[in-house]
Amino acid sequence: MDIGKKLCERRRELGLSQTELAKALKVYGVNVTNQAVSKWENGSTLPSALQFLMLCRALRISDIAGEFMPEGEGFLSGLNAAGRRKATEYIQLLRDSGKYSLSPEPVKYSRSLPLYSLAVSAGTGQFLDSEHYDMTEVGPEVPDSANFGVRVAGDSMEPRFHNGQTVWVSQQHSLMTGEIGIFLYDGCAYLKQLAAKGEHLVLHSLNPEYSDIVISPELPLRVLGKVIA
Repeated sequence: MDIGKKLCERRRELGLSQTELAKALKVYGVNVTNQAVSKWENGSTLPSALQFLMLCRALRISDIAGEFMPEGEGFLSGLNAAGRRKATEYIQLLRDSGKYSLSPEPVKYSRSLPLYSLAVSAGTGQFLDSEHYDMTEVGPEVPDSANFGVRVAGDSMEPRFHNGQTVWVSQQHSLMTGEIGIFLYDGCAYLKQLAAKGEHLVLHSLNPEYSDIVISPELPLRVLGKVIA
C-alpha cells in the first residue's frame, strides 16, 4: 500500500488537518511543517524512520505491519475494525495489570512480628516478659533475623535510641560484651549495652547522665535478644 495514501486516509479518519498533525508531531519531538506532511502524503518525499514511527503514534496506528505491509503480515491481520479494537483493548488491559511488564514492579515483601505494648525502659526498667503484644506488619527494612519488637521508654540510650522508638530484636540467650540487647534483671526489662567493668558485668547506658547497672551474681540476668534494627 502507498505509504502517503495510507497516512492521508488515517489523518482524515481522525478528523485532523495537515497543520494539526504537524502540531501533534511536535509533542513527540518531531518539528515539521504542514508542508512536510503534505509532501509525505502526496509521495514527493518520505518521512525518516523516526518521523514515520511518530506519525504512527500520532495517528494511533498500533499494527504498523498490518497497515503498511501486504495482507496477512500484521499481528491484527484478518480482523475487522471491531476485532482490532477489542484486541487493542485487551493489550491495554495486560499493560495495566502490571503482570506482564518488561520491568515488573518488585513484589512487596512483608511479614508480621510481635510488637510488645509494654515499653522497654531505657531509664527505670519495665517488665517485658509478658504476652501483651500486637502483631505488626513489617517490610524489608526489618532484618529477617528479627523475632520481635519493643518500644523504647526513656532517654538513657540516647543519642542512638530515643523515647518512643521501636527497636527490632533477634531472640537469643547470650550476648558478647559491647553488644546492645534486651535484658531482664531483677524483675525489670532494659535496653542496654552489655559491658565489662573490672570484674563485673554491667548494663551500660549510652547517655552519660545515667549510671551503669552493676550485675550482682546473686540476681539472675536473662538475655532476651540482640537489638539489630
